[in-house]
Amino acid sequence: MAEAMTLNRFILSTEHRHPGATGEFSALLSHIALAAKVIQREVSHAGLVDVLGATGAVNVQGEEVKKLDVFAHEAMIRMFQYPGLLCTMASEEEKDIIPIPEGFPLGKYILNFDPLDGSSNIDANVNIGTIFSVHRRRSQSGPGTPEDCMQPGTEQVCAGYVLYGTSTMLVFTTGDGVHGFTLDPSVGEFLLSHQDIRIPKRGSIYSTNEGNYHLWPDGTRRYIDRLKTIDKAKNLPYKARYIGSLVADFHRTLLYGGIFLYPADSKSPKGKLRLLYEAAPLAMICERAGGAASTGSERILEIQPEGLHQRVPLIIGSADDVAEAERYIQGKE
Repeated sequence: MAEAMTLNRFILSTEHRHPGATGEFSALLSHIALAAKVIQREVSHAGLVDVLGATGAVNVQGEEVKKLDVFAHEAMIRMFQYPGLLCTMASEEEKDIIPIPEGFPLGKYILNFDPLDGSSNIDANVNIGTIFSVHRRRSQSGPGTPEDCMQPGTEQVCAGYVLYGTSTMLVFTTGDGVHGFTLDPSVGEFLLSHQDIRIPKRGSIYSTNEGNYHLWPDGTRRYIDRLKTIDKAKNLPYKARYIGSLVADFHRTLLYGGIFLYPADSKSPKGKLRLLYEAAPLAMICERAGGAASTGSERILEIQPEGLHQRVPLIIGSADDVAEAERYIQGKE
């Protein structure tokens, strides 16, 4: 029987292909995996301990803060404040960047993260996840700056997510393929379970909140209507699948193909999802797996962020599906 490939072995084998590697980036990925285990432990006990429900606070996004949100946010910060791997962090839950405490070493990387995506579903025991994005710092020295965090997606050196569900999966890319690792709770290790994930060029599933249908522009409505028509040449009609948890909806799209849409609408003309913490990291993963990610008019990875909490529309999934959606949204079909 073949020996299982652990995440640490995989990281080390990749590092050995880069003679100039210092081990810092490998350590960073290992710390992300450890943070995921800590969060997973708390998520798995959520119904047994006092971590369900809301705190009564509202975050910078104007959203109700869940207790598990706070735990995941603090777990990520504790994991990275002291080892000397980062010069600063940015989180969906914080208005400003998160500095490394004075007196502790500074690293050359930046970490942007959504500590617990889909947290509105926590109390219903629906899949949730952590999304992360890593950049190299642009500033030359000293504490990191907001500008270090606000780099376009093309500058990411790593992006990934952790899905907490029937099993816990860590999926990431460093630009050379997309790989998935499943946590084996019996040994406490992430094991390689999905090597070199490739998204189909076209799928047969669409995922969107159709409760917003009446708020969408005409092109978006016509595209969704198109997916429901019968066309054997394009394998239509498509099946509708929507969980309402971005990581879970994207994970299914990545494995099975198709398209996920959170388009602009009359209430959110600039989009709803956060560029730095959601759209850009998932776009890098999707593109490295052979898919595409767009706002409907421009490539997600090429957007220059203008703020830490900038929102964008997100159209992501199989390359042919995204291209077709763009044509409808732009009024070309």
